[in-house]
Amino acid sequence: MKILITGGKGMLGRTLQQTLSSYNVATADIDDFDITNRQQVLLSFENINPDVVIHCAAMTAVDRCEIEKDLAFRINAGGSENIAQACAKNGTRLIAISTDYVFSGNDGRPYREDDTPVPQTVYGQSKLAGEDAIRSTCPDHLIARIAWLYGPGGPSFLHTMLKLAKNASAPLRVVNDQRGNPTSTLAVADHIALLLQTSLKGTVHLTCEGAATWFDFAREIFRLSGLPVQINPCATSEYPRPAPRPADSQLENSALKENGLPPMPHWQEALKSFLQ
Repeated sequence: MKILITGGKGMLGRTLQQTLSSYNVATADIDDFDITNRQQVLLSFENINPDVVIHCAAMTAVDRCEIEKDLAFRINAGGSENIAQACAKNGTRLIAISTDYVFSGNDGRPYREDDTPVPQTVYGQSKLAGEDAIRSTCPDHLIARIAWLYGPGGPSFLHTMLKLAKNASAPLRVVNDQRGNPTSTLAVADHIALLLQTSLKGTVHLTCEGAATWFDFAREIFRLSGLPVQINPCATSEYPRPAPRPADSQLENSALKENGLPPMPHWQEALKSFLQ
């Protein structure tokens, strides 16, 4: 099986390369593969001829998306459509990475795969437009939504916290009114490897089980790292940003359970394994 990973230099792309090293893996990133250029995408497919594409490439800087809306849609929606069209033309299976930001975060419960997305940010709107383009263009697709990602090499919230801890001269303040699923790229990559052995289509959530606030997450990072860092909870309103953050964007991994697939690890177990 030949696999093409777009966004191969990103945190998840790098982890996937390691996890899937037993396959024939090709990677592409912005330096040599512009997903917004349809002709370049089609030509690359002819040269690489992949059996599966794992589409990680995206504009993920949430606040930058809010400011540069046209660019966000060109990459996250238009780029995904180009990849989907190339997959459909070549009979290639497409596994595309999406996000919890397609949901509003205002419902106070974990979101299932079949819940109606109501994105509140340009990032979420552009990723949802990409999902819709994939669904309407490529029959053999699987959209995998992830959230609160950390992994080898970063950048991530975890890496930021560890860096701040080394230079902390005063208690750190961490937001305690946003809830989500801290998720390791290692766990995501392991489950994508499992999904490659199935013919599952549609949408699946791949977040670690259990939920936390950013404050909870930071406290567990420091506890498991043995760092005596004092942290205090604070509100999102104390750190205004261009893009609003979902208050509760927990995802429920319903599709894994309904299809008899192994569950994702609990976020605390995955974090412990990662830090070890």
